[in-house]
Amino acid sequence: MNFSETKNTKSYLMLCSSMLIWGSIGLFRVYIPLSSAMLACIRGIIGALFLCLFVKLKGRKVFSGIGKRNTLLIMITGAIIGINWMLLFESYNYTTVATATLCYYMEPTIVILLSPIIFKERLSLRKALCALAALVGMVFVSGVAARGGLDTENIKGVIYGLLAAALYASVVIINKKIDVDDAYEKTIIQLACAAIILIPYVLFTEKFREIEITPGLIVLVLIVGIVHTGIPYGMYFASFKKLPAQSIAILSYIDPVFALILSSIVLKEDMDVFGIIGAALIICSSIISELKTNRKEASA
Repeated sequence: MNFSETKNTKSYLMLCSSMLIWGSIGLFRVYIPLSSAMLACIRGIIGALFLCLFVKLKGRKVFSGIGKRNTLLIMITGAIIGINWMLLFESYNYTTVATATLCYYMEPTIVILLSPIIFKERLSLRKALCALAALVGMVFVSGVAARGGLDTENIKGVIYGLLAAALYASVVIINKKIDVDDAYEKTIIQLACAAIILIPYVLFTEKFREIEITPGLIVLVLIVGIVHTGIPYGMYFASFKKLPAQSIAILSYIDPVFALILSSIVLKEDMDVFGIIGAALIICSSIISELKTNRKEASA
């Protein structure tokens, strides 16, 4: 194996590792007795500080100057990410980790449906069919098809998950207008802004005296902030530039698949036939859509 192949293997391992880590975050959230807003805020603070330290240890400047326009757009996406995390964590409180994760991975479908309006892109037959398949899958995953009616608690979780997906889609769309080479600097600003936007809400809504701070809680929060945020973001961006876009698109779906496996094994969250069909429709339609997009980008 030559040096180039070794570097690529390392990049694949880092990307896969970051996806596996992100796929387990729902499992940890279930055992953290904090509000979604507070956990999202703490996650942003710890993640940003960890990445700052990581960049410093690499001997690079934390902030090298990326321009006012880029900085403003990054700050906006950071604020959206903060609310996005809060909604995703809230989704875990009302529905299963599997359902919340699949709702969150409706993001590619939302981007597909908005692209003709925002980017004036033509909605091809393939993309339209993928979007339709994902929407049908979402109906199956929500439980409406299986139960023949609405479970209020579960539907709340589904709505929170879809709102988180919509915000994530807006971040993807805005990111297309950001021209920054330093992905670490961009991520540090986003994580910091994610925390900052939530601080006022946390201060005004939290009952801090009722929070019981235990060693277990501290460990779990540090795991979410460092292991689920700082470390995977570092690995993700370290591997990003060395791998083809198509590989990144495919491997990104390790996250929801691993989340489904963990929720089934650890939390004993069994999915019925409708749920399994829905999961397959959402994941497969998203992969097919992204593969087609990335092939076009590669040939352009």
